[in-house]
Amino acid sequence: MAMQKIFAREILDSRGNPTVEVDLHTAKGRFRAAVPSGASTGIYEALELRDGDKSRYLGKGVLKAVEHINKTLGPALLEKATKFGANAILGVSLAVCKAGAAEKGVPLYRHIADLAGNPDLVLPVPAFNVINGGSHAGNKLAMQEFMILPVGASSFKEAMRIGAEVYHHLKGVIKAKYGKDATNVGDEGGFAPNILENNEALELLKTAIQAAGYPDKVVIGMDVAASEFYRNGKYDLDFKSPDDPARHISGEKLGELYKNFIKNYPGEISKCFALP
Repeated sequence: MAMQKIFAREILDSRGNPTVEVDLHTAKGRFRAAVPSGASTGIYEALELRDGDKSRYLGKGVLKAVEHINKTLGPALLEKATKFGANAILGVSLAVCKAGAAEKGVPLYRHIADLAGNPDLVLPVPAFNVINGGSHAGNKLAMQEFMILPVGASSFKEAMRIGAEVYHHLKGVIKAKYGKDATNVGDEGGFAPNILENNEALELLKTAIQAAGYPDKVVIGMDVAASEFYRNGKYDLDFKSPDDPARHISGEKLGELYKNFIKNYPGEISKCFALP
């Protein structure tokens, strides 16, 4: 596959923040990819490159990343992400991947499976991010994503239906307990009730799952994003309030909290701790 041209531009994402879009041209045509970005960056996630010019998009412009692609990364296609930024690297990578699939004449998912050496194709269990906290919401919840996982569904179609039904039951549960304004949504579309205790969010999910009639088909998942509330070797579960070191807890105590979560709300937890 011969690449004829790579061109990057700055566009706006769903949050109204600048991000990178890349066009890659081959004999098979043009392949376009836009780069997603999160409200937080995990300890194992590559850092984005932002302009830092407060007069444009409050410093979140990506013209530097665009320039790196158009002047350096495009021609070279091989450099360190720390220099060029994850948004520059990923935009080119996605466009190249789409072009590779077209060159082979296979769907994108099949091309990715081939690259991964995975001949068995199985649709994943969808994870519905239904309560937002952490950097994804203006409430007091420290932990970032509370999800429902329809692991007992017989098909992807059934899993989607179960997820939608639990979501609507959850809205009713939150509204009945906290009022209609508590059903406002956060950065990723999940409800953002102004609660502090993370187990309270888990209890809301448990109640909604039972109300929907799926306690045997749905488990709870969490993306904690613990690095967002890591403070000087400890964890602040009320990090959105004025800082008070007396409230910070150790990693050991946080681990005990997770054990209780799993005991009372079976499921899976990710991004549990931050690197010191």
